[in-house]
Amino acid sequence: MFDHVVFGVSDYAASKAFFLNALDPLGIAVVQEGQHGIELSSDGKVSLCMFQTEEKPAHLHLAFVAESRQQVDAFYRAALEAGGSDNGAPGLRPNYSGRYYAAFVIGPDGHNIEVVCHEPVA
Repeated sequence: MFDHVVFGVSDYAASKAFFLNALDPLGIAVVQEGQHGIELSSDGKVSLCMFQTEEKPAHLHLAFVAESRQQVDAFYRAALEAGGSDNGAPGLRPNYSGRYYAAFVIGPDGHNIEVVCHEPVA
């Protein structure tokens, strides 16, 4: 659905480190970085971009697709180790669907970062 998502962060270095570590289990890495910020992607088609700003944007909810429940678990551990705060441990969310397996963390700017797997148990 999206080509890219761009948002501002209050501490570029902290946000860069957080997202690189938290999203590493999903294969997301730096595509490019320059004066306008950083672009991250896993496939070169859809990207997440962030830049330094002094503005106080509203909180975002970013949800990333995982290929497996193990990736959801790995994201959650990596995000907490990278300084994120728990906002929902990995597990099924039956109120969404019988296969909605997700984890949620709060990132450096208070954004709700989710990784979700819609696949059944392998």
